[in-house]
Amino acid sequence: MSDVKYWVGFNIVPGIGPARLKKLLDHFGDADKAWHAASLELARAGLDRKSLRNLLDMRGKLDLDAEMLRIADAGARVVTLQDEGYPRLLRHIDLPPPVLYVKGSYVPEDEWALAVVGTRAAKRYGREVTHYLAGGLARNRITVVSGLARGIDSEAHRAALAAGGRTIAVLGSGIDVIYPSENRALARDIAAAGAVITEYSLGTKPDRRNFPRRNRIISGLALGTLVTQAGEGSGALITAYYALEQGREVFAVPGSLLDRGCSGTNRLIQQGGAKLVLRVNDILEELNLTMVSQQAEVRAVVPENATEALLLKHLSEEPLHVDELGRASDLPIAQVSGTLALMELKGLVRQTGGMHYVLARESRIEYVVD
Repeated sequence: MSDVKYWVGFNIVPGIGPARLKKLLDHFGDADKAWHAASLELARAGLDRKSLRNLLDMRGKLDLDAEMLRIADAGARVVTLQDEGYPRLLRHIDLPPPVLYVKGSYVPEDEWALAVVGTRAAKRYGREVTHYLAGGLARNRITVVSGLARGIDSEAHRAALAAGGRTIAVLGSGIDVIYPSENRALARDIAAAGAVITEYSLGTKPDRRNFPRRNRIISGLALGTLVTQAGEGSGALITAYYALEQGREVFAVPGSLLDRGCSGTNRLIQQGGAKLVLRVNDILEELNLTMVSQQAEVRAVVPENATEALLLKHLSEEPLHVDELGRASDLPIAQVSGTLALMELKGLVRQTGGMHYVLARESRIEYVVD
């Protein structure tokens, strides 16, 4: 698209957000004409004095071709609202972001997505239920969307990755500014197994005002939002409220009545804003997603011989060392190792490192009993 750079230009101009850009595109027909329009015509299109002054100022300073090269050098690409590859679910929210900067890949299967969010000050309970639920969703071929923040968000991303699933991180900063900085390695892993996405231009710092706006994208990319642990003032509740405004489902995990860190999720459930979740199937059944994995896979997990069947019986989503598997199955280690190697090639099992193995995907029965 020849006018992508002009979309990027408008995205950098202070004061020109989704609403004003829509007015300009409706008036001029495309971003190229709008970018080069005379000031009088821009005013007629609906720009106020401040926005017009900002545009004229930035138009004289910005080298849009150089900006596109900077984006490419950052390992990212631009997806605009007019692009066929723009996320369909996000397109249907109120005033969707006109420009997305993307590292990694967004694929059609990512429409089967659930946002998993919660407090940055996560406690052990919150981390454990997040790992259990986000990992279970990923094993059922549901993409996990979150915000790369400390606490629950990071746990959700890691659980999805550990389960061999896809995950998407939405930033409140530029694609080249990972926040918090300790999550840089996690962001690289996410881009390799999904995508890192932001609406903010290169170099944008993680200002606190950015995050509530970022949260509408997290909920907008997903069929529903799950809050696993959140206090009354948690930003995760903003994501839940955006989801409700967008007509998406909201789920919450109940917590201790004595723990303020769970008061937000308990309140969501009490007020009827969220459906109570105790297991992965509570979400899959509510969203009619119990058949996603079967639709995504050409064939089911079917052992080809008695040895494979025996090993599959002892494997689960929790990593098991080959020695432990040998003892549990009462088979020689050489036979276990050789069979596992073949099963990995078939896509039945996955090695997580250090000779530990997990099921590559859940069997059909686990869609009913999780």
